[in-house]
Amino acid sequence: MIHNNIMLLTDSYKISHYKQYPANTTQIYSYFESRGGRFDDVTFFGLQYLLKNYLQGVVVTQQKIDEAEKLYAQHFGQPELFYKEGWQYILSKHGGKLPIKIKAVAEGAVLPVHNALITVENTDPACYWLTNFLETLLVQVWYGCTVATQSREIKKLIWKYLDETGDVGLVDFKLHDFGFRGVSSVESASIGCAAHLVNFKGTDTVAGLSFIQDFYNTKDVFGFSIPAAEHSTITSWGKENEAKAYANMLTQYSKGLVAVVSDSYDIYNACEKLWGEELKSKILSREGTLVVRPDSGEPKEVVLKVISILGEKIGYTTNAKGYKVLDPHIRVIQGDGVNYESIGEILETLKSNGWSADNIAFGMGGALLQKLDRDTQKFAFKCSCAVVGGVEREVFKDPITDQGKRSKRGRLKVIKDAAGVYKTVGLNEAGEDQLQTVFENGELKRQYTFEEIIENSKLWYGKRQAI
Repeated sequence: MIHNNIMLLTDSYKISHYKQYPANTTQIYSYFESRGGRFDDVTFFGLQYLLKNYLQGVVVTQQKIDEAEKLYAQHFGQPELFYKEGWQYILSKHGGKLPIKIKAVAEGAVLPVHNALITVENTDPACYWLTNFLETLLVQVWYGCTVATQSREIKKLIWKYLDETGDVGLVDFKLHDFGFRGVSSVESASIGCAAHLVNFKGTDTVAGLSFIQDFYNTKDVFGFSIPAAEHSTITSWGKENEAKAYANMLTQYSKGLVAVVSDSYDIYNACEKLWGEELKSKILSREGTLVVRPDSGEPKEVVLKVISILGEKIGYTTNAKGYKVLDPHIRVIQGDGVNYESIGEILETLKSNGWSADNIAFGMGGALLQKLDRDTQKFAFKCSCAVVGGVEREVFKDPITDQGKRSKRGRLKVIKDAAGVYKTVGLNEAGEDQLQTVFENGELKRQYTFEEIIENSKLWYGKRQAI
């Protein structure tokens, strides 16, 4: 069982930093932002979890101080490096609660890159060193932000093709989270699933459902799924009984949606002969929709061929936009090789061959929750202001070797311009500050329900009108 000791949740070099600030430093003020990256906008998500799980309430105890002192003495071979006196001060002066103030934009908010998302400052002059000690932990909000950001961009992509070829009302269930087994931990799965559900409603990552209930003030469930086959439940029947395995799925789940992986042997034969002929009457008489799942091959080619076969054998209609839509008793989900690029390729291939995006949904695993990192959106936490000897000074970095790492100066606020677009400016500039105090001296000051987060993240297109 991993226990939380705030003194151990940092990078080793942070332990020695309390001695490195100028003499008479009394405050360090830092901010967190996306310095650019793959996408132009960032969805802010995940801070509330970090605050509740790691920073809220009494987090410094004598037992934890003693534990940290012993560990760091062994880690460095220099017992004096650990700032025991500083932590004892927090315990005696503040009862073990952190004298820190954190402001942030609303969870779920979508901001252009290069905007402050979080600011952090110490509230006790003796604890100036604490602000950036917490950087390591707080920067981990990059993960929830990045998953939510990519998921949102995929939603925009799918929405575009639905708008052109089909029904945009279907978009919420067009990208399903298959990522649980492909992430590094249960914690990652929980955060990533929740971040995805800010945008969509489909997931097989069960851990994220209770995570939302525990940390985002709700008893509701925000992710949904359906009964589905895996290869073992099909191949255990034997190749000669493939049709019986499929028939069993239709019998066991006689109503509603059911997904059946169909490429254990020959996906095209399965669609043409088994689904399209032998089991056709069962499909058409069933009260619900069969979702055929290919799971191998070149995605855009396989999906087009599968949908074409199913259309020929089971039937289709042409919608008002002039695109073909399969009989409502059958659809397709692609769950192999799915990422931002392949989704676009599949949808474009279908469109160019006269098929509506209504016909296809996507299951995305590692590419949704794992194949990304802090540099996907270039997240960074930097000091921009310090008070030294009673004088406030602007702090910044401006490396000549990488202008992209130039940091902001001074105290900051985030405003909305006349078009409603977020912009980071100096604290004394005009405009209502969108950074709200969410944590102060060990207590949460502002919390968001998951419903609020979804509302905050509503998609914007073209003239910035929400759908």
